[in-house]
Amino acid sequence: MTEELLRLDGVSMQYGTGETRVTALSGIDLTVSRGELVAVMGASGSGKSTLLTVAGGLTTPTSGEVIVEGNWLSQLSPRQLATLRRRSLGFVFQDFNLIPSLTVLENVTLPLELDGFPGKRAKRPGLDALASVELLDKADRYPVDLSGGQQQRVAIARAVVGGRSLILADEPTGALDSTTGEVVLRMLRSRVDAGAGGILVTHDARHAAWADRIVFIRDGRLVDEAQTPPVTTLFEGADR
Repeated sequence: MTEELLRLDGVSMQYGTGETRVTALSGIDLTVSRGELVAVMGASGSGKSTLLTVAGGLTTPTSGEVIVEGNWLSQLSPRQLATLRRRSLGFVFQDFNLIPSLTVLENVTLPLELDGFPGKRAKRPGLDALASVELLDKADRYPVDLSGGQQQRVAIARAVVGGRSLILADEPTGALDSTTGEVVLRMLRSRVDAGAGGILVTHDARHAAWADRIVFIRDGRLVDEAQTPPVTTLFEGADR
């Protein structure tokens, strides 16, 4: 039986009150299993990014439940929730969010050090994470020394360092050219194939094709779902 990493059960999210109330999510039911990459597609303002922040425990939904690795987020204290995010959840954003004054390795190991790992103890998993995205030789460089694609691969390494099991990626290739974007998607796909689970928010059908399943969101509701064929049937010369 496939292990379920994430479940959203009847999740709704509203902002404001009265006439100014805006419904960002409405009755969302969604699961992500280990080894599965789920793409979320929809128009701007449809609720894609809100879904991701709720799934990652960055925003508390108005109603419904979010369950990560069997943990009901509504039942966790703020400290327990912060610990779960550091240990189980990895975020990858369009703008990389790397700290310019830290080396590549220091950027990757930062979540571990925030979780109490001494610097020396954090170094080994940090180097392993960089090796997994083929950037071990850049460990002592700074973000400014890297290309956009390399910076995004560092962000992926930071998202998976220490064995974090759920990757949440919000338009991670939006600032990259198509060739570099494909490299990043290959890395994300590789991490999921190695046993993580992931959500990829994207507006591009070519990027969504790297997922196992696509869900479509409109006005805060999931309106459709589709399985994806292997990438090799869509793009000649590509592989997963």
